[in-house]
Amino acid sequence: MHIVVCIKQVPDTADVKIDPKTNTLIREGVVSIINPFDMYAIEESLRLKAKLGGKVTAISMGPPQAENALREAIAMGVDAGILVSDRAFAGSDTWATSYTLALALKKIGDYGVILCGKQASDGDTAQVGPGIAAHLDLPQITYVRKIEEISAEHVIGERLLEEGTEVIRSPVPCVLTVVKEINEPRLPSLKGKLAAKKAQITHWKADDLQGEKKSMGLDGSPTKVVKIFTPPARQGGQIFKGEPEEIVPQVVEKLKDAVIAAAS
Repeated sequence: MHIVVCIKQVPDTADVKIDPKTNTLIREGVVSIINPFDMYAIEESLRLKAKLGGKVTAISMGPPQAENALREAIAMGVDAGILVSDRAFAGSDTWATSYTLALALKKIGDYGVILCGKQASDGDTAQVGPGIAAHLDLPQITYVRKIEEISAEHVIGERLLEEGTEVIRSPVPCVLTVVKEINEPRLPSLKGKLAAKKAQITHWKADDLQGEKKSMGLDGSPTKVVKIFTPPARQGGQIFKGEPEEIVPQVVEKLKDAVIAAAS
């Protein structure tokens, strides 16, 4: 089986910068890491390969520096990496991103299971995986915490819900988005790191994908950020001391005063 894992390079949480003109994240030249949830997707792809045989391809859409993320995936055991990179993709929202990745997956063609982390740490939308499934007209299982059974014909996944779990059977090919409960990502081996340095990364640009340019990048993104601002610093609160029967009436009065003040 050919397993494809979609990964994203995200800014380190301590080094996030915003372009004031486009209101989008600045990715070039920023210290970046593989999206943490995608690490679990990489690990699960390698476990499926060990069980089923075949190969694993990692694909990432991003600036040229995202090649480092693909090499890290190869160091972990992934067989090949594809970087989808073009200035035409800059400013993509989740719709444009999933559309572009879907085009790349169509170009790959022979995939069985497509794995994604449940969401990216820089956006937290959890929309790209489902978006890929929608663009490719594939079934999907989201928030997968355990793959109970998998074959060339079907996959059975246990997905995490807010109040329990749900077991779903899906035909293959399909898209799976995974949560951190699914496994513990391995560390790259020395042999893997050496192989990753020599690995040939495939590069695809917008013209290679044969899609609609108007549906890519900032122009193809229906989501527009109209304003970004820093929230005001939190003001010091009031601490009530004493027994519960003494404190509760004081809190109630404070809440009443706040409601009256807000209404006036």
